[in-house]
Amino acid sequence: MSGHSKFANIKHKKEKNDAAKGKIFTVIGREIAVAVKEGGPDPANNFKLAQVIAKAKANNMPNDTIERGIKKAAGADGSVDYQNLTYEGYGPGGTAIIVDTLTDNANRTAANVRAAFSKGNGNIGTQGCVSYMFDRKGQIIIDKEECEMGADDLMMLVLDAGADDFNEEEDSFEILTTPDAFQGVVEALEKEKIATAQAEITMIPQNYVEVTGDNVKFIQRILDILDEDDDVQAVYHNWDDSSVE
Repeated sequence: MSGHSKFANIKHKKEKNDAAKGKIFTVIGREIAVAVKEGGPDPANNFKLAQVIAKAKANNMPNDTIERGIKKAAGADGSVDYQNLTYEGYGPGGTAIIVDTLTDNANRTAANVRAAFSKGNGNIGTQGCVSYMFDRKGQIIIDKEECEMGADDLMMLVLDAGADDFNEEEDSFEILTTPDAFQGVVEALEKEKIATAQAEITMIPQNYVEVTGDNVKFIQRILDILDEDDDVQAVYHNWDDSSVE
């Protein structure tokens, strides 16, 4: 699931992703269905679909699975109507949480999200109550072990392709773009056959909040419950969880 730009250990993140691969594929499958319904099955003419495909490839979704999802969405079987709903609220310790959902039952999803916040001593707020604390960005993560290109050459490649920022972490590179420039940077990396560990449009917090004591347990409870909900596409928060295993 989406989080923020603080990365503790990319191997740990990979293990977590592998464990949740079934959920991730469900999430991406729904995003493909919505993107195809809104803009057609050709990613060259459907910017949103191209973004979802980039996300799918970063999560190691097989090309056959991607193509089947597109064909299904474009055919008569792709008739399920999904509604995109976003919830904003406050977690314990003054944290801000945004929940993106894609659902065929708005009442069920609203109840589930509200329950998740409640069980972690948080509460749902009004639209816009915390989103102003985040910036919408394209975020691409590259595992250093999977990248043969040196840091300086990689930085020049992505900046020339339109990236805004390039950060080198202990075991990964982080590339940030505007949403509009995201696809151009992804294509530049694909051209050089550089694999991505993550590639998606996300919400980056402007500042991070440290959480201590029992509040750590409570915010983890909120995030765990949301992560298990098939209607939840992504969760963004400003909790600095870099010290938590």
